[in-house]
Amino acid sequence: MHAQYLIDFMTPVADYFNHVQSVFLEKGDPITAQGQMRYMRFKFEYYGLKAPRWMELSKTIFLQKGLLEGEELKMFARLCFEDVHRELHYFALEMVQKTLKKQPSEFINFLEELIVTQSWWDSVDWLAKLVGIHFKRYPELIIPTTEQWMASGNFWLQRVCLIFQLAYRTDTDFELMKKLILQVAISKEFFLQKGAGWALRQHTRTDPQAVMDFVGNNPQLSPLTKREALRLIKTHKLKT
Repeated sequence: MHAQYLIDFMTPVADYFNHVQSVFLEKGDPITAQGQMRYMRFKFEYYGLKAPRWMELSKTIFLQKGLLEGEELKMFARLCFEDVHRELHYFALEMVQKTLKKQPSEFINFLEELIVTQSWWDSVDWLAKLVGIHFKRYPELIIPTTEQWMASGNFWLQRVCLIFQLAYRTDTDFELMKKLILQVAISKEFFLQKGAGWALRQHTRTDPQAVMDFVGNNPQLSPLTKREALRLIKTHKLKT
């Protein structure tokens, strides 16, 4: 469904969207935007709002106009993600995050939609965090969802499977993490190799020996994954 169709038929959503567009355009800085676009390999346009600024503006907008819910939230997020400006994608994700704890289990389907829309590491990693929060509320979703996403062949969905537990600490299902990492161990995809290493490195904060054993017993892991996984351990050894 195209953005114009939504604007014509979802007036409250369109009004909200147009307001955010106007505020971000007015407050943006074209010179800053050029640097942001260059950093993101020109995959997106930018208004020129760095994170502290767009977050400040977003907070004010939320206070003024509130948070959308239900289908209106989904329509609004889709409008934002159909726009070329990355700050609008961030605004949508911020609203989704603020409403996440009220969402039903089937909201995982919308999170999946966002993961595969305008995908790049910044939005996908943010959504991985949201998926992790959602899985905490609905743990019965973890196995069927990760099985589906790993089988999808979409490396962004696969990356989310690898890193959704980053904040779980002692609640991490390390057996699941190892299983998922081994499924993509021979992949040449940078974001999977890096994501696997990141997940393992985070788990060294909880169980470094388990991570070292896993890395040592699986020579098929990429050099990047191994290096990222053991970085904190090597740093600690150098300091002791």
